[in-house]
Amino acid sequence: MKNFKEYSLQFDFIVVGGGFTGLCAALAAARLGAKTALVQERPVLGGNGSSEIRMHICGASDNGTKPELSEGGIIHELMLANKRVNDNYNFSIWSAVLFDAARKEKNLSVFYNTTMHEVHCKDRKVTSIDCYQMTTEKTFHLFAPVFADCTGNGTLSVFAGAAFKTGSEGKDAYGEPDAPQEANGHRMGNTLLFKARDTGHPVKFIPPVECMHFTEEQLKYRQHTNVMPQQEGGNDEDDVKWMFGGICQDYGYWWVEIPGTSDDIVSEYEDIRNQLVAAIYGVWDHIKNGGDHGAENYELVWVGMLPGVRESRRIVGDYVLNEKDVLANRKFPDAVAYGGWHIDNHVPLGLFDFDKLPASVIGYPGSYTIPYRSYLVKDFDNLYVGGRCLSASKLGMATSRVMGTCAIGGQAIGTAAAIAVQDGVSIRDVNIHKVQQQLLEDDCYIPGVRNEEVNDLARKASVTASSAKKDFAPESVISGISRAIDGENNEWRSEPLMPDGTGAWLQLALAAPARVSRVQVTFDSNFYIEKKITLSSRRQHQQKIGIPAELVKNYDVELLKGREVIASRQVRGNYQRLNRVCFETPVPCDAVRIRVLATNGIPEARIFEVRVYGE
Repeated sequence: MKNFKEYSLQFDFIVVGGGFTGLCAALAAARLGAKTALVQERPVLGGNGSSEIRMHICGASDNGTKPELSEGGIIHELMLANKRVNDNYNFSIWSAVLFDAARKEKNLSVFYNTTMHEVHCKDRKVTSIDCYQMTTEKTFHLFAPVFADCTGNGTLSVFAGAAFKTGSEGKDAYGEPDAPQEANGHRMGNTLLFKARDTGHPVKFIPPVECMHFTEEQLKYRQHTNVMPQQEGGNDEDDVKWMFGGICQDYGYWWVEIPGTSDDIVSEYEDIRNQLVAAIYGVWDHIKNGGDHGAENYELVWVGMLPGVRESRRIVGDYVLNEKDVLANRKFPDAVAYGGWHIDNHVPLGLFDFDKLPASVIGYPGSYTIPYRSYLVKDFDNLYVGGRCLSASKLGMATSRVMGTCAIGGQAIGTAAAIAVQDGVSIRDVNIHKVQQQLLEDDCYIPGVRNEEVNDLARKASVTASSAKKDFAPESVISGISRAIDGENNEWRSEPLMPDGTGAWLQLALAAPARVSRVQVTFDSNFYIEKKITLSSRRQHQQKIGIPAELVKNYDVELLKGREVIASRQVRGNYQRLNRVCFETPVPCDAVRIRVLATNGIPEARIFEVRVYGE
């Protein structure tokens, strides 16, 4: 019988996979005018950070040890939106924030509950994909000149016939200092998380499923108790506990990890999930019924059933990011993203490597960049790959796989794709400098790259202010870098706001009169305090409730001719770091003034960057 629910649709850009890589890629492209489709096989967005899996977003800040490297751009915007409405770290609210962000983009169509099952290629290009949406029983044939594989497993690329790698390379591949002598099939496993709470009274636990059984000896290298011996010195006790698995009875354990036994962890996913269910309830049974672990009053309130995946395939791209690049803090000329998370490689047998610590950690100072070439699938002219399956060695992937790094890589992919479509060029011929400058304009950071946007009128302006604190001069807002980094503040800070309601002001006298249509302001959202949603009480305690106090809340943007204000816009209730204030009709003026009237808590105005654009 013919299926009457078949639809053929044309887009500029198609993204498969709705984790943070795919979501940021799709949002970035749509915002730059590309008609974009996002194909997501789940009912929610966010991948490992979704309400189905509930892992918090880690990134280059390396759990707050490198706060100046916190990711900006779309992923930071989403987290700030969540801080405004979600004081209690509720993952259902988080899912709604992501849903709303995608829904309101006019150039973005999201296909939820939709599985890609076939890929069509011709002459080194993906031409279309076939998808099935189980909720509507519709079949979609989706066409575009550019595609992005953000599936995590590299599914789109593999279906298209791209080369990929699994396991660990030997030392002879890239000369990595910590690679094994010989290549092997070791891979990191999948994990289920859980949520428990302290009820204040004893709670019994009877396993609801047939579960595994563990002894204290088997779990000796995996901290799973609230009854802790005093660590030597005591100063680093929290970090020691976290390294061994954390004492967070309310959060679950990343080390409940199973990698499977075959050569293909993807095909084993369901079997691994079944083992993980038995393992997670078995660990909890041991905690509750296998001795005093300080959990007598704890009860389970949520257990995941969709395992989070750390590692499967790595797609071969034009360049393979490797450990030598990471340790050398390498800055590529075609850098479009960066990382700073430690090289985090887990033991081959996961939970069942009872006589080993669950992970080896290779730390390094600073950051490394990720080249555009690592996002280009080798032998294909219109296919990007991003996320944990980007083109990297095993050890390169062990640092670049975390969601914050994946998200900014996704934004880079979406930005480049939109520019390629607009300019009518292939993804390999796209102007990298243009991509880099657009990413900076959209509040991304690329180590070693400054604002050189020729259309930014602020770059040649003279900057003054009503007041300024020492080392936070007004001209800092046109330094070309919109964060504190490498010992430079790159920020204007005023003295306390005037109590008479006039606030504090920053003024840019343009080099020549111009017709101004847009003023862009990057405020301080305090990268030194985490903002990620998390189940972990420890990670929650590192944060502050609500909108960052440092963010400017109420301000006016004024355009001046001579000393007269000839046009102005009021912004009230701001909660975002990046603000764009537009004027419907370009206004002839010779100066721009930003008057800060109130913040979300602190007594002074703080601004990292101001850009001014003409018609």
